[in-house]
Amino acid sequence: MTYIRETIVTTVDVRGIAHIAPLGIIQQDDGWIIAPFRPSKTLENLATVPYAIANYTDDMLVFAGCLTGRKDWPTVAVKNCPVPRLQSALSHSVLKVVSVNDDGLRPLHFCKVVSEATHAPFTGLNRAKAAVLELAILVSRLHMLSPEKIDAEIAYLTIAIEKTAGPDEQEAWSWLMQRVKDHRDAADAKGKDAVVHHHGGHI
Repeated sequence: MTYIRETIVTTVDVRGIAHIAPLGIIQQDDGWIIAPFRPSKTLENLATVPYAIANYTDDMLVFAGCLTGRKDWPTVAVKNCPVPRLQSALSHSVLKVVSVNDDGLRPLHFCKVVSEATHAPFTGLNRAKAAVLELAILVSRLHMLSPEKIDAEIAYLTIAIEKTAGPDEQEAWSWLMQRVKDHRDAADAKGKDAVVHHHGGHI
């Protein structure tokens, strides 16, 4: 059984410019696998600076923001590490890439944990935060899912938002729902365009 932890992964390029991305890291033995799809900035960065930080955060604005073009989140330098951590991280792990299994589509970077630190207390589970995270994952897969599947998932997740969301979760949810709407509008426009071309061929 695969154990995956949803995190925000920070990496840097050769100039030291940080890149922030939501990624599920996969547990293996005493380390973690980072497996970004090709092409990606995370992949490029790991090839040049083989360090990453797994940021454990319950700030759903960061997860939602990274998937909706809002990627400029505050970071903090980490001692003895070229990569900064997320300021809002409750805790973090510094990961060093020790081997890469490149299958072409999604290279597996096996990382050892170099160090870890805790910055703020975890104050309990909130269903709205979990719902935002699930919607964020859904948004990352919109191109692979049917409209019916998307509707069913959103209908279920909305219950937790309506019952338990605070202002941050509501804002994060609205960002992601706008992305869903944009995806649907684009699909509808494409469908109408295809219909016009189809009928045009019979004139």
